[in-house]
Amino acid sequence: MRILAIGDIHGCSTALDTLLNYIDLRPQDQLITLGDYVDRGEDTKGVIDRLIKIHETGQLISLKGNHEAMMLEARRHGFETSYWIQSLGKKTLASYTSALHPQITDIPQSHWDFIENHCVDSWETEQYLFVHANLDPCLPLDQQSTYRLFWQKFENPSPHYSGKVMICGHTSQKDGLPLNVGYAICIDTWVYGETGWLTCLDVQSGQMWQANQKGATRTTNIAEFRLSPAELATLSQVQRTFPPKDRINKAG
Repeated sequence: MRILAIGDIHGCSTALDTLLNYIDLRPQDQLITLGDYVDRGEDTKGVIDRLIKIHETGQLISLKGNHEAMMLEARRHGFETSYWIQSLGKKTLASYTSALHPQITDIPQSHWDFIENHCVDSWETEQYLFVHANLDPCLPLDQQSTYRLFWQKFENPSPHYSGKVMICGHTSQKDGLPLNVGYAICIDTWVYGETGWLTCLDVQSGQMWQANQKGATRTTNIAEFRLSPAELATLSQVQRTFPPKDRINKAG
């Protein structure tokens, strides 16, 4: 069984469909999506439709991201005046209707149910901790704050006391490459950006697949992007390319 993690999708259904085909998702695989399915891209509806179908097979663990948290907050406490609709939600709502003035009621109940009742705050296996944003290295998952799980950036993280590897998204990497310091890996690779990609990581083998909104694909191993903590601290001075060495699987 493969344990596959996918970073922030942000309404980019073309990249998601391309990536799912590329990784050849198998019935025995466990797929873990790290949140932020909505906003930024043009097809939030299409993304959630696809995730619901996978969830129905029993093989999807879907995390909630800060964008889903904002969307739920807008529904509960005032849609028209919410920060979400003023800054981010209009494109999400537009994916559900062709009406000139889309409403929050255009989102079907099945999508609200998926986001509110089936998306979890975090996930843990024997070797890995899956979160949307970050975590407190001194606390177990069930004691993490909302801020840490949904909002904190990936900046010089410390190893978790459990010895498990943290897999996260949230902090978008504008060069389209993941951040890997061994004990923590960020796979939000800016899929909605002009030079961005959507990343899937086999956390056990390290194989990594990427697809973009143009339908292009590429693959390598996450080990190719290993940085030391010192390199991470000065990342702006580190030139990174894909792949860092001439060891890329040209398939796809």
